[in-house]
Amino acid sequence: MIKMKKVTLGYKKEKILNGIDLNIKKGEFVGIIGPSGAGKSTLLMSVVGGIKVFDGDFEVLGFNMDRIKKRNLIKLREQVGIIFQGYNLVDRLSVLDNVVSGMLKDIPMARALIKYYKERELKKVQELIKIVDIEKHSLKRCDELSGGQRQRVAIARALASDPKIILADEPISALDEKSAKKIMKILEKVNKELEVTILANLHHLDVATKYCTRIIGVNNGNLVFDGTPNELTEEIIEKIYEGATSKGEEED
Repeated sequence: MIKMKKVTLGYKKEKILNGIDLNIKKGEFVGIIGPSGAGKSTLLMSVVGGIKVFDGDFEVLGFNMDRIKKRNLIKLREQVGIIFQGYNLVDRLSVLDNVVSGMLKDIPMARALIKYYKERELKKVQELIKIVDIEKHSLKRCDELSGGQRQRVAIARALASDPKIILADEPISALDEKSAKKIMKILEKVNKELEVTILANLHHLDVATKYCTRIIGVNNGNLVFDGTPNELTEEIIEKIYEGATSKGEEED
């Protein structure tokens, strides 16, 4: 799914991550952890071509990321769903309409604008809304929902494009403990039952080790750990979070 060999990533002339070796297979649930400014978001967003590749061999779903052309970048992004900390929903639209917006590559814009959906499209949306347990709110505007409910809508929208990979950028950092647990359980379900590969930047170590099958630790532009939660030792955790205010929680 994702292959990196000695990859250096960054923005314009600034290098953020250096010499990254990584091989992520189909069906993995990968938690990316580390202190603020370590390069976690850079690593995550490089998967959709939003980051400059300075050096190394980098492939995502068979596409070479250091020289990908615009038409292939569009094809790649159609296969990758993204969940943001801030949800990125259209507040004035209903839950149903927001989820449909994830299917726009398959629905003509003219039909989408007048909210004319075919039966098979509505059936798919209803299935996704059920997966994230938001059925009873399907006709509500998204600005009427709680943060946890909005994030569930965002997950359903990401799934609407039938992605092979989902990127979750701090998906629970703005949520209370109960809502965060719900979101992580849904992502775990999506990973196991739908076999979608998930990469998630996570703010808390305990959450990453509970739900993820693999942990990647990043600090100061370097990959300092890549293994299972069980392989994390106290010494490795100290190395990953060097510079943070406390273990398992980033600096604000």
